[in-house]
Amino acid sequence: MKRPQSTLVRGAITGITGAATLAVFFFIVDLVRGTPLSTPTFLASVTTGGDAADGGLVLIALYSLIHFALFIAIGVAVTWVLERTRLRPHFLLGAILGLLLFDILFYAGVIITGENVVRAIGWAEVLAGNVIAGVAMFAYLQATAPEGTPAWSETFTGNRVIREGMIAGLLGASAVALWFLAIDLIAGRLFYTPAALGSAVFLQAESPETISISAGIIAGYSVVHVLGFIGIGIIAAALVLRAEVEPSVLLGAVLLFVTMEAFVIGLIAILAAWLLDTIGWWTIAAANLIAAVAMGVYLWRAHPALREELRRESLEEPALSR
Repeated sequence: MKRPQSTLVRGAITGITGAATLAVFFFIVDLVRGTPLSTPTFLASVTTGGDAADGGLVLIALYSLIHFALFIAIGVAVTWVLERTRLRPHFLLGAILGLLLFDILFYAGVIITGENVVRAIGWAEVLAGNVIAGVAMFAYLQATAPEGTPAWSETFTGNRVIREGMIAGLLGASAVALWFLAIDLIAGRLFYTPAALGSAVFLQAESPETISISAGIIAGYSVVHVLGFIGIGIIAAALVLRAEVEPSVLLGAVLLFVTMEAFVIGLIAILAAWLLDTIGWWTIAAANLIAAVAMGVYLWRAHPALREELRRESLEEPALSR
């Protein structure tokens, strides 16, 4: 019988798989562009602060060590989470990881270096490369999954938090999308809002004049939009399920909404303040409120035990006060 690998070893191999996949992807991209090693050369310059053109292979090798070390850390973290939750790896989770890596690269590049690394390399290539790397990592994790790990379909149907969280997230994302679709239709500029947000995320657009209303930008932002809401939905579903036992936890759900509202508007103000004037801060706040109502109504209807517990407590309070 094959001896199972330790979390550390399995996670390290997972990270190496992702790092190598991404490196090979951009090696091919650079060859097709006719500029071999241009991507690692640029990233080495940005990461180390040196001139990779002068430092040559030394700086590229140093960047490669950083690249592999970061992916190994991510691989170990992902492996640990999967093993603790007993969730079977699935390629869809790999795609989600790839999108998360894309977001990390974008924000880390802007915050640490002050440069839009994604735009300099090419957002489509960066997005595709990270998604492929994420899928490759989860393909390895799936191939080495311990015996007895439940399948993805079993996890979805058997895990109430994941199931209800995904449904709630999709409802919230759809509600926001329909709200902004209506706003754009009234203003006579179809798909302007997702294009503006996508241009700010992927292209670091700095004004309304630099917005790119293209299918790629709109589709790319829509994927990020949906995945973000699914993450929020899972957190909300976990809080509501816990509230069946401890109703005071509902306060956490309210705080989650307030935090989400402040975070979204604050993040936009930091990264692309012009969006608040172009789209309107009130439309963003209203969109989040509509999403919260849609998600809240679904979760409220999905938990009759919580409604009964709250009703029971409301009846007990007057009796205790006598």
